[in-house]
Amino acid sequence: MRLQQIVRRGKGSAIRVRRAMIIMASASGTPVPAIARLVAAAEDTVRDVIHAFNDKGLAALDPRWAGGRPRLITDDDIAFVVTTATTRPAKLGQPFTHWSLRKLAAYLADNPARVVGIGRERLRQILRERGITFQRTRTWKESTDPDKEAKLDRIEQVTTEHPDRCFRVRPVRSVVDPALPRIGVGTAVQAASAARNLPPYPRNPVLPRLLQPR
Repeated sequence: MRLQQIVRRGKGSAIRVRRAMIIMASASGTPVPAIARLVAAAEDTVRDVIHAFNDKGLAALDPRWAGGRPRLITDDDIAFVVTTATTRPAKLGQPFTHWSLRKLAAYLADNPARVVGIGRERLRQILRERGITFQRTRTWKESTDPDKEAKLDRIEQVTTEHPDRCFRVRPVRSVVDPALPRIGVGTAVQAASAARNLPPYPRNPVLPRLLQPR
């Protein structure tokens, strides 16, 4: 009775109605090839629906298919990727100072401790979801301080152990070249006042003479 209501009303999912038609046709003694031609499906699909109905009952009308292919990397792999991306390459024995997507993907694929095979696009998506971006390296931005690595390690330690604290940054003094001219506020005010006192732009004195009658 329930199957007849589903088929007659034709409401809801098309898959549900189609499966109900297969089961009703099978219950009436219709062979599988004829049912397959009736619902425009393969014979193996018809047999799977009939077997599922015999095992589950009406629950077979609403199949629960898993969407997409299985994951290739786990949550632990993603955590390892993020940890590696936020670690300076020099600490991992790499001969460069900053990561890029190409370098990071190559390092993860050849890492002896943990191999993570991941493409650049998926790697970019994971890093973007966690707010990690790689900037283009400029050679003039590199510090010449011999204690740079030790200071960076100290900064990472402090910011990791105390993430909620605010740190005071010493202000940077600007160096002014004494050879350059200095323009003060008074000079700018005087220049603006002199501009307002200039006479209006003189008109062309030749044009009125040409318009005068001879």
